[in-house]
Amino acid sequence: MEGHKKDGSYAYIRQQIYIVQTPDGKAHYEWSGIPYDATINPEEIAIQDELKRRVSIKDLKIGSNYSNNDICNAFLCSPQGGMRRSHKTNTLVLVANHVKSIFDDRWDGDIMYYTGMGLRDDQSLNFMQNKTLYVRGSGRTTGVDVHFFEVFDEAVYTYQGQVELVDDPIQEIQDDVDGNSRKVWLFPLMRKDRSTPVIPKKEIDKIFDKKVKKASKLSLEELKKRASNSSSKPGKRAATTTSYQRSPVVKAYVLKRANGVCELCEQPAPFNKKNGEPYLEVHHVKQLADGGDDTIENAVALCPNCHRRMHSLGLESDINKLTSTSKMTLL
Repeated sequence: MEGHKKDGSYAYIRQQIYIVQTPDGKAHYEWSGIPYDATINPEEIAIQDELKRRVSIKDLKIGSNYSNNDICNAFLCSPQGGMRRSHKTNTLVLVANHVKSIFDDRWDGDIMYYTGMGLRDDQSLNFMQNKTLYVRGSGRTTGVDVHFFEVFDEAVYTYQGQVELVDDPIQEIQDDVDGNSRKVWLFPLMRKDRSTPVIPKKEIDKIFDKKVKKASKLSLEELKKRASNSSSKPGKRAATTTSYQRSPVVKAYVLKRANGVCELCEQPAPFNKKNGEPYLEVHHVKQLADGGDDTIENAVALCPNCHRRMHSLGLESDINKLTSTSKMTLL
């Protein structure tokens, strides 16, 4: 409403509803900058507009991203916690927060092993929403619709669909919020339609790197203790990745141009392949994912160490050197 200040004054009523006073002394209602008849109740306008914008459960789409407010409005549940019960909609919302949560929620194929409720001490199947999700001895859900979200970026909730318990919960050792070892319950869940959840591989790699960075702040002794308690069998999940159809002649030319010598460190290839050829890797100075071209002017041959250096550091001095090297091709 900032734009109305120069023409007149306005008074705040509710949310984005204002009474706008124009220089000629007339007044009218506005909602988000849209004039409304002054005879219309502004409270009613606000309520109706808010309801139109509110996400409903039936509107949720698998793989789409939502805000925490969207979840609260759709399910009429609490805005906090990983297990959110709503009696009004007879639902249980589960959130696997891979950014902030202390829990080791993980996929193994089509099954999500979701950690139960309880931040400290051993978890109990009779505790709050653990009991909602599981009926002791039956191995079945309690008639409550269970919806699952994952967080890969802070405050962004990816909807993974409606899920159900497919087997009895299992116990394993995880650290609690204070870093103490305790027993937790893992609930094996699958989508009700039995479809396979797929996310971009870069999201998995990004979360893994964040967790490694966070763990690196611990002492060697603490890391050893936590590593001893962690699951020895890694989880697995389906992921998508972008594969570029590169020109084979560009790769062949760049390798032949390098003649077995890394074009960054200028040292011979570290080893030869089984066929006797020097082992070098082709790298695009401006990466294809960033709009770089698959041309001999944008491609260089690097040893594995320098290749990793470029992806990890991307130093401007290295980029300038490689750019100069690759452009010498045109001379």
